[in-house]
Amino acid sequence: MTTVLAAGDRFIRPDLFRARVWAEAGDLVGAVHEIELPWPDVPFGRIGDVDEASGDEETLIAALDGCQAIVTQLAPITDRVLAASPELRFVGVSRGGPANIDLAAAERHGVLVCNVPGRNGVATAEMSLGLLLAMLRRIPLTQRTLEDGRWEGGFYRHDRVGTEVAGSAVGILGAGAVGARVATAVVAMGGRVLVYDPYLPDGVLPDAERVDDVDDLFRRSDILTVHARLNADTAGVVSAERIALMPRGAHLVNAARGGLVDYAAVAAALESGQLAGAAFDVFPTEPVDFGHPIFAAAAAGHNVVMTPHIAGASTQTAERAAQGVAEELGRFLRGEPVQHALTAVGATSL
Repeated sequence: MTTVLAAGDRFIRPDLFRARVWAEAGDLVGAVHEIELPWPDVPFGRIGDVDEASGDEETLIAALDGCQAIVTQLAPITDRVLAASPELRFVGVSRGGPANIDLAAAERHGVLVCNVPGRNGVATAEMSLGLLLAMLRRIPLTQRTLEDGRWEGGFYRHDRVGTEVAGSAVGILGAGAVGARVATAVVAMGGRVLVYDPYLPDGVLPDAERVDDVDDLFRRSDILTVHARLNADTAGVVSAERIALMPRGAHLVNAARGGLVDYAAVAAALESGQLAGAAFDVFPTEPVDFGHPIFAAAAAGHNVVMTPHIAGASTQTAERAAQGVAEELGRFLRGEPVQHALTAVGATSL
C-alpha cells in the first residue's frame, strides 16, 4: 500500500488534500501523512533550485521518509529533496505553472510529476472582470471619498464619469483558460472583443475577432486585459512603446503576471493621460515595493485599482486543485494513463 504525504499550506490545507486522496484512491493508500507549509502568511520564494516554493528542504525530506507519493501546491521539490527521497515515485502539484518543481531532476530520478492546469481559471477570469469594472466605473476611487466623509457630486461631471464595456473594443492578450472566459463574458456584455493569441486554435471564440499582430491589438483596444503566460517571449510585452499605440484615454488590466507589464511606463501614462485607468492584481516584485511609481500614481488620485495577487484565490480553486491531484494519483496507482504529466516517466502503478 502506498504512503502519501499531503504537503498543504494555509490556502489548500493538508486536510483537504488528505480527504480528496482518500476519496479518489483510498483502496490503494495505506496512510496519508500531513505537513502544513506557511504560505501565504509567509511569502513564497526561491528554495534550493526552484522558485515560488514554501517551507524548507530539511523539513520536507524528513516528512517524505517512507513516502512513495506527495500531493502539494508549493513544497520545494528540488534535486536535493528528490535525491534524499529514493522511494518517491509520484508528485501531484496542484498548480498550472509548477515553478516549485525541478522537473529535469524529477525525470532523472524516475518521478512522475502531474499538475492541474486551469485550476484557477474561473476565479482569475471573474477577478479580471471585477478589476475591469471597478476601474471603468471608478468604484474604489469614489468609495474613498465616502470613507473620507465627502459627498462628491462632481463624479457626475462629463469629464469624470466612467465608461462602459458595451460598445468598447476590448483587447484580450492571451486567450487560454482565463482569457477565453473573459472574452466570452465581454461579448455577453456587448463589448467588441479582439484577441491576440498565436496558439489559439481556429474556430475557438467565434464571436471574437482574431488579431495577428500584437501592435495592432494595442492600437485598436480601448481596454486591454492581459492573460498571457510569462516567458522569454512575453516578458515586458506591455511596454511604453505599445502603451503609446493605444487610443488616448485607454484602460489596462493585468491579473496574469507582473513581468508582462512595464509598470513604470503605466505610471507615466496615467500621469500624462494616455491611460485613463489601470487595474492590477500582480506586480513586478512581490511582496511589492511601495516606492514604485505606480503607488505614487495611485496616491496622486489617478484611477488605479490594485489587489494583492488574489485573483486565483477562491474556495472553489482550492477544491479543484486538491481534487485534480487526487484524481491523477488515483490513475497512477491504478496503472491508468494520467492526464497532465510533466515528466517523461512511465505512469505505472507502484
